[in-house]
Order: sequence, then C-alpha cells, then structure tokens
Amino acid sequence: MRKIRILAHISLDGIISPGGRGEGAEFENGGWMAAYRHPAGAPAIVEAQGASYDLLLGRRTYDLWAGYWPTMKGGPFADPFNAATKYVATHRADSLGWGPAKGLGPDLIGDVRRVKATDGPDLVVWGSSTLTSLLLEQGLVDEVVLITYPVLLGQGTRFFSDSVDRRELALISSKALPTGALLNTYRHVGSLRK
Repeated sequence: MRKIRILAHISLDGIISPGGRGEGAEFENGGWMAAYRHPAGAPAIVEAQGASYDLLLGRRTYDLWAGYWPTMKGGPFADPFNAATKYVATHRADSLGWGPAKGLGPDLIGDVRRVKATDGPDLVVWGSSTLTSLLLEQGLVDEVVLITYPVLLGQGTRFFSDSVDRRELALISSKALPTGALLNTYRHVGSLRK
C-alpha cells in the first residue's frame, strides 16, 4: 500500500499560495516565498518528498505545473516531477497533456483509495488545497510536511479549508532551514481527541 504525503509551503497564518508564475496573482502578496529560497534548503525538501514518488494533484495545480515543469530539465525537482505519474482530480481526463498522467474520475475518493491500495511509490501532494482538506477528512493522509516561513500574510489560499474536520497530527521531525523557515513533518493520527 502506498502512503500519501502532503507537502506545502505555508506562512505562519496558514497561507500556502506562493504566487509564482501565475499562482497567487489574485492577492496582493503573491510571490512572498521567493525571498526565502536558499540552495541549502532544497536537499531537505527533496528528502521530505522521498526518493521515488508519484504526484496526486488537484486540477488547478496540475494546470499551473504543466505550464512550467515540462520546460525545466535537470535538478532535484524537475526530473522527478516530470517522470512521476500524475494522478489528477479532474472531470477532463482527456486534456492531461503533461504525462504520464491519469485522471481520477467522479468517484474521487474511491479512485484515490484504489490508487493508494496498489503497489508503487508513495503519492505526494503539493498545493491542491481543496484536495488536501478532502484527503484529510477521509483519513487518507499518512504524513503532512509543512515548510513554515516566518511571515504573516493575512489573505490568500489557505492550507486547510474552513470545512476541514478537526484532526490530530503528531510531530515526527523538525528541521530549521537557513532562511528561518521550519520543515516540520507530521504523522496523521486521526480525529481530534476530546
């Protein structure tokens, strides 16, 4: 059985949209993450993704990435992203030009459960805020990796939707990155204990 691992760049107040290349342009603070990039941080993020993985993406994230990653060659992110099978939550599976890609149909949760039950590399989710909340609500997430930056943004796309159920996560590792960001890895425990 595969694990599902969610990775997200996040501000202290829960904003995930980094605003690069069309992403996050809808709010005033788009592009906030660029000032915190540092070459020494990349290996920690690569390690958090895992040595081998497929991608599980929402349609909007897939479309944004399909306009960027296929043009990139080499490096610790481009080659693995381009080689990974992309499982995409979409109603338009025939329009998945950045492959290898497989559309997840109208029974999204059933399809995710079927993919998760197969043999293969872990499934990594980046962005895809609507999908991440749904996966957590359904108890399908094994790990959440948050790269938390020392900024407050106030508005933008939030990591969790307002409808997400109360959840408990257990911290399994924490690493400070050179720019002051923290890379925290959590194991999904389940519903919040009372």
